[in-house]
Amino acid sequence: MSEFVSGTLIADGKQALDRVRANMRRTIKGKDEVIDQVLTCLVAGGHALVEDMPGVGKTTLAYALARSMDSAFSRIQFTSDLLPTDVTGVAIYDETVREFVFKKGPVFANVVLADEINRATPKTQSALLEVMDRARVTVDGAAHAVGAPFMVFATQNPVDYEGTFPLPESQMDRFLMRLHMGYPQSADELEILRSVRTAYDAIELTPVITRDELLRLQGLSTQVFVEDSVLEFLLKIVAATRTEAEFKAGISVRGGLALKRAAQARALLRGRDFVLPDDVTELVMPVFAHRLALVRPGSDSLEERRLVTAVLKRILGTLPPPL
Repeated sequence: MSEFVSGTLIADGKQALDRVRANMRRTIKGKDEVIDQVLTCLVAGGHALVEDMPGVGKTTLAYALARSMDSAFSRIQFTSDLLPTDVTGVAIYDETVREFVFKKGPVFANVVLADEINRATPKTQSALLEVMDRARVTVDGAAHAVGAPFMVFATQNPVDYEGTFPLPESQMDRFLMRLHMGYPQSADELEILRSVRTAYDAIELTPVITRDELLRLQGLSTQVFVEDSVLEFLLKIVAATRTEAEFKAGISVRGGLALKRAAQARALLRGRDFVLPDDVTELVMPVFAHRLALVRPGSDSLEERRLVTAVLKRILGTLPPPL
């Protein structure tokens, strides 16, 4: 084992995450890879954007995650008339104390579901920027911490749908990972059809991990060892995106750090105290794809995603991982 963290702590951390995974699988059928990606994002302390067609279980995935933890959950349904203060909160004059009192918005929770985030106007979308980056809200010069742990779980329908507003690049960069649900396999969908549950809030899950445990896991993941050859391999991937003619711009320094953090979290999820090159390559798509734009974009958002993924796969094919 590495010099940074003991094997006992790693084993205990893996057991805790295994409990969360098993709990979520009771509701999310046939999507083990997506569950692992969500847990990776959670342990890395990041935010997740799930982009897919309506009705494939995006909201249910977020709810199952929140209910598997002993944490506060909040849902914000984004619409075109939603105001920034509807998200963050507002200072209201209180006659009884004769001063302005801050009334917290729904963003003050441990897991915040920003449902159909691209249906809100850019002004309202930008209200999430500070809280996603700093876990705090500033109103009238006063900063209010939202608490820890804190995760924004945003869902998004394809941006070519009527009545949607594409997220700006600065906001896309705040999401550690972009995930894709997809349709379930026939056997899994049959099991879903047999279920008597009709709404996501009818899900009955008992929390299997506390907030303090999760915070310890997040701290533990930062101690997972990353050997220099793996860091150099990661950097080569980043550099290749910056010289790729099909991309408008390459991955930023923040993007490279995001991939490192995600790889450390994935290693902990697998019960290791060190990162393998496979941890890096497996996370390139969900961590990098939404941060890249093509010089000649696709006909719609789904086509754009496929084209970006194809270029990233080609780049990975030219960069052999370290032994």
